[in-house]
Amino acid sequence: MATAPDNSDGAGRGLEAAGRGLARLVTSPLEFIGARALQVLDQTGASLFLLVKSTAWVLRAMFRKRTRLGRPAIMTQVVRIGARSVLIVSLVSGCVGLILAFQLSPPLDQFGQKELVANIIGVAVLRELGPLIGAIVMTGFAGASIAAEIGTMVVSEEIEALEAHALDPVRFLVVPRVIASVVSMTVLAVIADVMACIAAMGISVLVLQIPYATFVSNMLEQVKPVDFWTGVMKGTVFGVLIGLIACLNGLRVTGGAAGVGRATTGTVVQCVVAIVVADLAFTAAFFALGLV
Repeated sequence: MATAPDNSDGAGRGLEAAGRGLARLVTSPLEFIGARALQVLDQTGASLFLLVKSTAWVLRAMFRKRTRLGRPAIMTQVVRIGARSVLIVSLVSGCVGLILAFQLSPPLDQFGQKELVANIIGVAVLRELGPLIGAIVMTGFAGASIAAEIGTMVVSEEIEALEAHALDPVRFLVVPRVIASVVSMTVLAVIADVMACIAAMGISVLVLQIPYATFVSNMLEQVKPVDFWTGVMKGTVFGVLIGLIACLNGLRVTGGAAGVGRATTGTVVQCVVAIVVADLAFTAAFFALGLV
């Protein structure tokens, strides 16, 4: 008498495969999140280490006459990073000032308060938009360039040549660029503030028919010195972030020309994220201190 085939083994293997698929479906997002978290921690730790090492070289140069950082190198980087960014930062900031004036005028005019355009623009630009716009523009203009330049040195083994001659790459490559980024970003934040306010004032007087004296008096009445200095402080910190992230990504380049491209792209993305997160942290701290 013929017996029916036993399908229990096949069914068991099917259930086991389904279980593995379900487990993989659950663990894959966790693995992705964990890997990204480890990357963020690794990048943050390396950036802090580079900041400490750069600060140590700066302090050593301040208190030891024999230690020099190279003033010509710093000035060259200031010109390349900061001076060449002035035009594009001024253009973008001016356009933002025009946009704010046009966008704020109609809703305020409905309540008969069109003159308050100056009050809102003054606070928004000095506290937030000025340093933020300057930092984002400098990230694309100078941050990517720094990462590509140092990355090319790594690929062409110029960094190894420095180390072979007992020369610290942080001292000769990182410190001048970080100092230049800090100085340039601090100045660019002020330039962005001025250009945005001037553009907003011009369009308000010429197109929106707001009297010049009213615009100036409202802005000066609303804006306080703390608004300006908090914006300048943000610009300085943004400069530190841009310089450190760009130099770190350049020093970590691997894989030839493709690695340089990845470092350049990663620098722009990481700088923008770090700038926005730092801006949020500053705003939360100022709000807690009652400075907002």
